[in-house]
Amino acid sequence: MSSPTNSSFASFRRTKIIFTLGPATESEEMLEKFIRGGADVARLNMAHANHEWCRTVIRRIRAVSAKVGREIAIMMDIKGPEIRTGDVSNPITLVAGQIFDFTVRPENDGDGSEEIRSVNVNYRDLVNDIKVGDTVLVDNGLIRLEVLEKKNTRVRCRVLTPGELKSRRHINLPGVKVNLPAFTEKDKADTLVGVQEGIDFVALSFVREGADIETLREFLRSQKSNARIIAKIEDQSAIANLEDIVRTTDALMVARGDLGIECPYEELPSIQRRAVLTCLAYGKAVIIATHMLESMITQPMPTRAEITDVANAVHELADCVMLSGETTVGRYPLECLDVFEKVSRRIESEDLVSRPAPAHLKGDKYKLLLSAVHLADEMPGAALMTFTRQGFMAAGLAAMRPISAPIFAVTNSLETLRQLRLLRGVEPILMPFDSDPNTSIELAITKLVRAGWVKLGDRLIVATDILTYDRLVDSIQIRPVH
Repeated sequence: MSSPTNSSFASFRRTKIIFTLGPATESEEMLEKFIRGGADVARLNMAHANHEWCRTVIRRIRAVSAKVGREIAIMMDIKGPEIRTGDVSNPITLVAGQIFDFTVRPENDGDGSEEIRSVNVNYRDLVNDIKVGDTVLVDNGLIRLEVLEKKNTRVRCRVLTPGELKSRRHINLPGVKVNLPAFTEKDKADTLVGVQEGIDFVALSFVREGADIETLREFLRSQKSNARIIAKIEDQSAIANLEDIVRTTDALMVARGDLGIECPYEELPSIQRRAVLTCLAYGKAVIIATHMLESMITQPMPTRAEITDVANAVHELADCVMLSGETTVGRYPLECLDVFEKVSRRIESEDLVSRPAPAHLKGDKYKLLLSAVHLADEMPGAALMTFTRQGFMAAGLAAMRPISAPIFAVTNSLETLRQLRLLRGVEPILMPFDSDPNTSIELAITKLVRAGWVKLGDRLIVATDILTYDRLVDSIQIRPVH
């Protein structure tokens, strides 16, 4: 976020930006431009990364952040379970109506029919999980087949949508509950590298239920890692168990790539909206991802539809919007960052209406935070400030979705500062705490003034604890900047 120039905080961007690292953005020069340009989180896609590269770029991000004086967060997006076709010596041309077999071993099962072509699949339980009448989608849904019968080590299908089948193509099985582990051995090895390098978030792919998240959480605990978990919803099981997943996770990613393949495309906007609303109700951060500026991989300008898509995510009050291929191999990564910046600020400048409080956040602490937000909403030009060691207070304020007030979250933990980068409207500030809370408040205000975030005459709504008769009590204060 770039610093605001006046007390209205008109230039304060609330929606956070995630960019995926790749050849187009991994250099020190490009990282510096992205960090200075306002990017909040760098994503490492472990479907296309090795451990040596991970260690190198994580250390590079930390070094460039320190040089710029603005720490950003790092998300490791682990691959998760997947079903793929095996290698083929030459691409196989599939035509509509053709009979085609998927086998779970390199050779066919010996039915003697050389006319029926086949490809191996890396998932041995395919025959057990699938049933006659199910749909098999290959290569991001470009090829579509219907299951006719299954026997021993093969699944026989009819081609519905033709195409050219190449090696190691991804397979989707809409509506089929597959018996794959949520957290694979590859995921464990990748996550271990991330933990050793101090990543801030782990994104778990193809989450199907809350128990999947707990498996990862136990692993992180065993490694003494405080990394937060982002659950990626990508299939119909996740939609059926959405509330359970949101309750269990730290944040949610609406991963619209596989989701758009697994679900009827006309359902996708409703699924996205439902996911965002569920996260808002539970006070959990939510990320909208995939194909947001897809055309800008090769073109310098977005389509009008893409602009509207980004605007809708901002209007829905998502915490983050995310760039994938646009910043890994795209020709115009900085232009994509600029589009996110401009569209976010424009929509936020006019989308100034109050929202209902999160329905599932209960307790006195949340009531106090809600009162602070109501107070800020009634005082145009005011900002919120809180003090937090682990991010709880800042996350609570962000969950209440203030209409326009930025949230300055002062923390004494660099780890917490980075994790706060994910939250809508939160600007984290690193500062040691004084033993006297009042002194900490005064020091923080001075720091905000020097940084240009606030100026004399501005008002801060401070939600924190204060020392009263040798006891710390929760409080809300109105502090003029003087």
